[in-house]
Formats: sequence, C-alpha cells, structure tokens
Amino acid sequence: MSSTKVFLRSSDGETFEIDEVVASASETLKNIIEDGGSVGVIPIPNVSSKILTKVIGYCKKHIEDNESAKKSSNGVEKGKEILREYDEEEGKREKVRVEELKKWEANYMDIDQKVLYHLMKAANYLEIKGLLDLTVEKAANMIRGKTPDQIREIFNIKNDFTPEEEKKIRQENAWAFD
Repeated sequence: MSSTKVFLRSSDGETFEIDEVVASASETLKNIIEDGGSVGVIPIPNVSSKILTKVIGYCKKHIEDNESAKKSSNGVEKGKEILREYDEEEGKREKVRVEELKKWEANYMDIDQKVLYHLMKAANYLEIKGLLDLTVEKAANMIRGKTPDQIREIFNIKNDFTPEEEKKIRQENAWAFD
C-alpha cells in the first residue's frame, strides 16, 4: 500500500505520516485532501496523539482488509459492476476474513471508558462511520439491560432530579423502565 503521504498533527503537537489512502478512510480528511488542503500538515485539533494512533490503526486495518477482499475476489470488473462466479472456496475465505476482522475489532475495542469516549469523539469529528458505529455499539452494550441508576454510576452522571421529579418521570414513562 504505497501512495502519496499525508501529515497529520494531533492536538498535543505530534505529527503522523500516513498514506493518503488511509487518511481517506476519514470523510473529513478525504474532503480536505480533495480540496488541496493536504499540502503541509493537516491539524487535527480535537484529537490527542494517543487517540489519533488508535484511529490510524483502525483505518489501516480496514484499508488492508478491503484490499485483501478485492484481491481474493474471483470477479471480473466490468465498468462499476463486478460479475462474480460462485466459488465455494472463496465463500469460505470470505467467512474466515470477516471472522478475523470481527476478532480484531473485539480486541481493538478492549479499551477503558475514557479512551472509548475520546475515540467516539474522534470518529465523529473525522467522520469515520465504521469506527463511530463500533464505538457507539460498545457504549450501547455497556448500558444494555441496566437501570438508570446503574447507567449513572457507569458514566459518573449526577442525578439532578429530586425524588419527586424522578417518581413523576417514572410514572409518566413507565414503559421505558420495564
């Protein structure tokens, strides 16, 4: 995977050199590059070097995975369509590739809550849909089946309702607390 290099500068001043194709996994960076803004260093003011390292790792993995999926495809390109012959072995390889990617993502998302929060913000800011979906899914799994009090505890949220207000909310919205 060799292409034009792009330089990114994190909020704490660290500079990263990555392939343009990897940077283009981010819609935000892709637009900057297409608009000619990739000359020099692209500042990423909302993302620390620690988080930007994880974001770049995610983008590299998914670019590599997409390239390997294209290479293993038993198709003939015709315009924008790919005509594929069914190949049982190819189907098995694809299944293995997808399972390996899921394992990689599960390992990748083995992070603490603080990193999850910053990674989610970075994915949103940089418009990396797959990464945003992955982080949101992790957060959703953290609260699935939990009571409001448990969720407050998980995310360290102060309950600013009085007991009377909370009782009224629970009565009016009983369906949400079942």
